[in-house]
Amino acid sequence: MNTSLSWIKAYVPELDVSAQEYADAMTLSGTKVEGYEKMDADLDKIVIGRIEKIEKHPDADKLVVCQVNIGAETIQIVTGAPNVFEGAKVPVVLDGGRVAGGHDGSRTPGGIKIKKGKLRGVMSNGMMCSIEELGSNRDMYPESPEEGIYIFPEEAQIGADAVQALGLDDVVVEYEVTSNRVDCFSVVGIAREAAATFDKKFEPPVVTETGNDEDVNDYIKVSVENTQLCPRYCARVVKNIKIGPSPKWMQRRLASVGIRPINNLVDITNYVMEEYGQPMHAYDLDTISGRQIIVKTAQDGDIFTTLDGQERKLDQDVLMICDGEKEIGIAGIMGGENSMITDDVKTMLFEAACFDGVNIRKSSKRVGLRTDASGKFEKGLDPNNAKAAIDRACQLVEELGAGEVVGGTVDVYGKEKKPVRVPFDAEKINAMLGTDISEGEMLGYFKKIGLEYDGETKEVISPTFRQDLFRLADLAEEVARFYGYDNIPTTLPSGEATAGKLSFKLRIEQVARDIAEFCGFSQGMCYSFESPKVFDKLLLPADSPLRRTVEIMNPLGEDYSIMRTTSLNGMLTSLASNYNRRNKDVRLYELGNIYLPKSLPLTELPEERMQFTLGMYGKGDFFSMKGVIEEFFEKIGMKNKETYDPNAGRPYLHPGRQANVIYDGKVIGYLGEIHPEVADIYGIGERAYVAVIDMPEIMEYATFDRKYNGIAKYPAVTRDISMVVPKHILAGQIEEVISAKGGKYLESYALFDLYEGAQIKEGFKSVAYSTVFRAKDKTLEDAEVTEAMDRILKALEGMGIELRK
Repeated sequence: MNTSLSWIKAYVPELDVSAQEYADAMTLSGTKVEGYEKMDADLDKIVIGRIEKIEKHPDADKLVVCQVNIGAETIQIVTGAPNVFEGAKVPVVLDGGRVAGGHDGSRTPGGIKIKKGKLRGVMSNGMMCSIEELGSNRDMYPESPEEGIYIFPEEAQIGADAVQALGLDDVVVEYEVTSNRVDCFSVVGIAREAAATFDKKFEPPVVTETGNDEDVNDYIKVSVENTQLCPRYCARVVKNIKIGPSPKWMQRRLASVGIRPINNLVDITNYVMEEYGQPMHAYDLDTISGRQIIVKTAQDGDIFTTLDGQERKLDQDVLMICDGEKEIGIAGIMGGENSMITDDVKTMLFEAACFDGVNIRKSSKRVGLRTDASGKFEKGLDPNNAKAAIDRACQLVEELGAGEVVGGTVDVYGKEKKPVRVPFDAEKINAMLGTDISEGEMLGYFKKIGLEYDGETKEVISPTFRQDLFRLADLAEEVARFYGYDNIPTTLPSGEATAGKLSFKLRIEQVARDIAEFCGFSQGMCYSFESPKVFDKLLLPADSPLRRTVEIMNPLGEDYSIMRTTSLNGMLTSLASNYNRRNKDVRLYELGNIYLPKSLPLTELPEERMQFTLGMYGKGDFFSMKGVIEEFFEKIGMKNKETYDPNAGRPYLHPGRQANVIYDGKVIGYLGEIHPEVADIYGIGERAYVAVIDMPEIMEYATFDRKYNGIAKYPAVTRDISMVVPKHILAGQIEEVISAKGGKYLESYALFDLYEGAQIKEGFKSVAYSTVFRAKDKTLEDAEVTEAMDRILKALEGMGIELRK
């Protein structure tokens, strides 16, 4: 987006800053200035002079000697320009002055210095310039001659600054406007920001609805078939058209932003597009069949010729402006050759509409045509701006005498866009920014940029042209940029992070990493996107809840078409890759999310659950894996309370070597050997083991609180128990009994022998435990230990366990 500084000052009259001051302040307040160019940077000592007398050069047929009145004096200048004549008012570069470049339009960095001297023996005290030598061209100054010196109009004042008279004493500013600030793609929007930045009064153009006593509905009918792609369409009619050049002030403003002046009607549409950010289009009403406009999409394969004479191939997604018989324009991009404005136009139709930005962008790419209008439409314009823009255009038509405006407006407006109301809380904004700004000061900032405040509901009312304000954080940003980012004090963020440590969740995850790596596991990362075929590879039944997945709308392919509901596939794929590369004794772990939909089809975001997944093959077995997770539990304060249920029923694990991990009655994970069939499917040629811990489930049990116990002062008493145990009874069940019946003096217990063989009767196994008893305040007596052992033995006998003789 480019604007001239003089155009901005037209709406902020009190603005009196240099170009550098303007650029710095606007950037700091959020309207980033990419750069600026002083149009008169290479121009110096150039005044308006009048040629009083012309004589032939005595020694050159193509040169003439001119006496030029520059106000204070008359100087002699030798020139070869073919268009000079006595009485002509021309730009004159005085001795020591500078011009921007050569007559051919080339520019010289720093300009060209002009010195007095002799030309073919005749003294010349300066130079008369063409528009190209002043750094511009005939596109921007169409009144300048094709060859020769620029001629000022008769009313130009002799001796005045020629650069100022030409409007070249200006600065063109280039902005980097983000796509969410649609209002700043207009001069009015930038001027509003400038007024707020410099705390000056903003005076936008006063728009009055013009028109005669006629009714526009007698001239044109409008219907919009696709209101989704065209939420608003405004049309007005101008008759008795008088085409001519636009006034110099309009030409200069258009030229300053790189738009070539053409004629009053075209210039008005371009001017309003730049001023209001609302593209407009003009049609010759006499070429519109049936005097009606229909807004609808094209048909596949349609061919349409645009104003530039090029044929464009259309499809059913391209929105078109049609009359009663044919298509007359591609909506938001370019009009058609069949309805173009010519010099013979008598009655004209003005169009100011709002089109869907995404559709305009896609249509522009489809038809291979991008214009200034489409560039603005694709940002998503404010439909409430269309009426003001078309009224402004008609106002300019009457002011410039370009025609007679017919009364009324055809306005097809479906669902009206309403201002957004944002809850306002000054305390929360100060908390976000780390500031101490009063509520009144904040509301003052809002008022400067056109926001209103409802004191009863404590809501800020955001006008529809501000399409970027929806929540309190947006209001905080507005406060910050006008308060001044450089004025915001340095503060520490609030919350646990200021204590210099990780959050509790991250600390648990860090312990998981540390334990895994201490036990020889390397960290891996697996894809969150998977294939539906994964569930068949894991032998999951058809009704498994794990098959209820979140499907990707635009997947890279079937192999990445769903969000994973189990972390097992990623781990097994990684183990298989290592096995196929002949890596031995591989141990891997992953901390990654699974995604469980709360309902299908999705009505809200899925539940994300962090999984601590361990996988290995080579050295180690089921109990090695069990030891790793028990060490993890111990490290996070979950001591000796986990149990294991071998009836896990997980089809992807070996039926005799799997278990659910249970803590306080809840399943918090599982571990086991991979089912041989699953291992074969993945291509793992030896026994592989996995463990998966559901991290959210263990958070309520984990703790980093530790209580110090002093060194024991009294001796321990050790008793061994040797038992003959039915094979179906697990060691964990025996340990539960020992722990429950051992009493307050039981300090520890440990399995030290497990035997099955000929000396043990069939269906049984020999199990031996060592138990340790100790009191903190005395030496235990034999009777106290015997009493505890009797309780343990009695409970074990109730389970069918016998003491080994």
